[in-house]
Parts: sequence; structure tokens; C-alpha cells
Amino acid sequence: MTLKTITMHWTGNSLILVDQRKLPHVVENVVCETYQQVAQAIKDMVVRGAPAIGAAAAFGYVLGAKQFSHLKGEDLLKAMQQVHDTIAQTRPTAVNLFWALRRMREKFLANHNGDFVNVLEQEALKIAQEDIETNRAIGRHGQALLKDGDTVLTHCNAGALATVDYGTALGVIRAAIENGKRLKVYVDETRPYLQGARLTAWELVQLGVETILICDNMAGWVMKQGKVNAVIVGADRIAANGDVANKIGTYTLAVLASKHGVPFYVAAPTSTIDLNVKDGSQIPIEERAHTEVTHVGNVRIAAEGVKVYNPAFDVTEHELVTAIITEKGVVRPPYDVNLRKIMGVEV
Repeated sequence: MTLKTITMHWTGNSLILVDQRKLPHVVENVVCETYQQVAQAIKDMVVRGAPAIGAAAAFGYVLGAKQFSHLKGEDLLKAMQQVHDTIAQTRPTAVNLFWALRRMREKFLANHNGDFVNVLEQEALKIAQEDIETNRAIGRHGQALLKDGDTVLTHCNAGALATVDYGTALGVIRAAIENGKRLKVYVDETRPYLQGARLTAWELVQLGVETILICDNMAGWVMKQGKVNAVIVGADRIAANGDVANKIGTYTLAVLASKHGVPFYVAAPTSTIDLNVKDGSQIPIEERAHTEVTHVGNVRIAAEGVKVYNPAFDVTEHELVTAIITEKGVVRPPYDVNLRKIMGVEV
């Protein structure tokens, strides 16, 4: 039972991840043979992007089950709780991590007296395959919002590298092109980790899409010049009222898009919608290492002794979001009603 995409390769005994820290210069893999190695890979951003993190977490859980398959009873339950907790503590903002772990844990608890390793592997593969199908469905729904000749602005990386395959925000762009539409894409570099410059631009160039890389602080001027027809971003968590947590800088783009009358779309699977979170103020925001800001690669660019604030995400209020594109369709305001409807929850 294997899986192989641009982002990850499940061999049955290991999870092989493309090292996204090395792109676009080197395509290199990191081999994870234990759940601890998967947890470290998630924490260190070898793998990143909410859907990809969720799938990696699921396969990490399987590796933990393989590691402790010789245990029984209470010892097994304690060991698997340790697996769960170790992976859960890696990245706090992306809800897909916890969604995938919850699915895996429920399967384990229902089958821990039987062939639980095989059951868990099947569930992880199912999560991965569902993600691919979900992204393609997001693309199909979202591409209808774009016209032939449009220019799109995107931020961070919500492509194949952020998912198991195909992508969410970039999936919409890919689907539009596959439907014969000619598009141009402006890509924010996405400081401080440069996911736009390193990953999104790389993906789009590989796909043959006309791609224009800009610094983050150029986006407003590009919009003011009328060069952008739509902004499309991904999401790491969407609150019940439609507030969206995504890569830092997303909120800035949403404000600029509102000012310039540019539609602002969020493309994300329904697994990213967290109805247990009332609004964006309840979403935990990860703060990452200060060296990501003071250095580019191994080169220091900031003065010694300077203080740093490095939140990895921000929250965009739902009033700034034109629509949320999911695999089940395009959701428009009022989000507090329509997100619950699309999730099949009574209003």
C-alpha cells in the first residue's frame, strides 16, 4: 500500500517528504521512519501547508502504531496517546493537523484489540486520497469565478506542495487553465519564509503559467494600477463566522483588495472549517523563530540586538472575504449561516 506525489511518498514503512526548505534550488527528500521524525519534519517545515500537514500527521500516527504494535492493553493505549500528543504539539494554527489526528485516534480506539496497524494505514491512505479529490473539486468550483484573461494575485503557497497533490488556491488557477482560460499570476514573495518566491513561483513556472514575482509591499501598488482581477489565498483555519487564519500578510492583502474593489477569495477544504471556534480571536497564532526574520538563509540581514516579532499567521475578518471556495461549493455571506449549511450542521 503506497502513495507517491510531488509532496510525499508513503512506502508502507516510511514517509518520504520533499524537503521544502531546500526548494527551489535542490529537490531533496527527508525520510521519516518514526513518528518522532514526522513530528520534527512538521515542526521544522520540511512539510507545510495545512492539508499536507494533516496527511503527514496521519502517516506519522501509522508509524507510531507500527513502532508500538507489540504492546497490549493499557501500555498500548498510553503509547499511542504519546504518539498523538507528540504530533499534535508541532504546529498550533492549522486545524487539519488536529482533524487528521482525531480521525486516526478514533480508528485506533475502535480497533486497538484487532489488526489496528492495517486499519490505520488504510485510514491514512484514505485521508491522502480524499485530499487529492477534494483539491480537484475546489479547483472545479473556483475556476468558474475566473474569466479568460484574468490576472490573479496569490500569497504564500497553497499549491501541490501545501497539499497531498494539486493544491487549493493554486488548484483553482490550475483548473481554470485546464479549462482553456489564459491567466497571469502575481506571486507575493511571502516574507519571512519566502514560500511564494521559493515554492509557489517554482510550481507555477513548472506548470508553464505566466508568473510575476513581487515583494509583499508591492501588492497595493499593483492593485491600484488595475493589474489584479482577483486575489486567491488558502487557509489554515476558518472560524464559524468566516474569519480566516492564513499566512501572515493575508490580512494586509484583504484590506488592500477591499480598498481597490478586487474580489478576495479563500480556497480551502471543509476540513479547514472549525465550527468549534466562534471567531478569529479564538484561533491560536503560532510565533516562530526570530532568526526567520533576522536572517535570509544563513545570512544575517538585521542589526545585532534588534528585537523581533514573528507571528506566522494573521486573521482576516469575514467582512473582507468575498467567498470561500470549498470542495462542496462556493460559500458566500452570511458565513455564520452558510458555513454551517455546507458542513451539514443545523442552523
